[in-house]
Amino acid sequence: MICYFWSNPLVLAFLMSASMLAGAYAFQYIGGLEPCDLCWSQRYAHMAIFGLSGAGLLLKTATNIMAWATALALDVSIIAAGYHVGVEQKWWKGPDTCTSAGINQDADMESLFDSMMEASPVLCDEIAWEMFGISMAGYNLLISFGVGLFVALAIASEFRKKYAKTN
Repeated sequence: MICYFWSNPLVLAFLMSASMLAGAYAFQYIGGLEPCDLCWSQRYAHMAIFGLSGAGLLLKTATNIMAWATALALDVSIIAAGYHVGVEQKWWKGPDTCTSAGINQDADMESLFDSMMEASPVLCDEIAWEMFGISMAGYNLLISFGVGLFVALAIASEFRKKYAKTN
């Protein structure tokens, strides 16, 4: 099984992103957990991974370029998920529009109302769901990192094979 994915890492990236998106939408529409602003950025990264890897699988002649583009999109997913985990764990401050720190406690009623109208109804710094102490963003980070590492190693291996044949 690993040999199959090693020969074409786009299959793994495609299946992973399809699963991650399906899970995210299931949590939203079946479980009732609305996504925050940072969750959306992670979904967009997986939509890109899904599209690029799918295109690479369909256009077998462009597989090499699509593999590199998929690896880049995986890096974006890792960064977006890592940033979200940091916001959830309060390691750094998130965007004012979706963190509880974005609402000024000393403001008058009008500015408080204005800040509430601009803010996302779902806060990015509150963990909506977790399992074994890891949030959804944390699982996204771990899974995207693992698949990203696998894809990068497969691309590097293929590059070394091609480079060794020319020398």
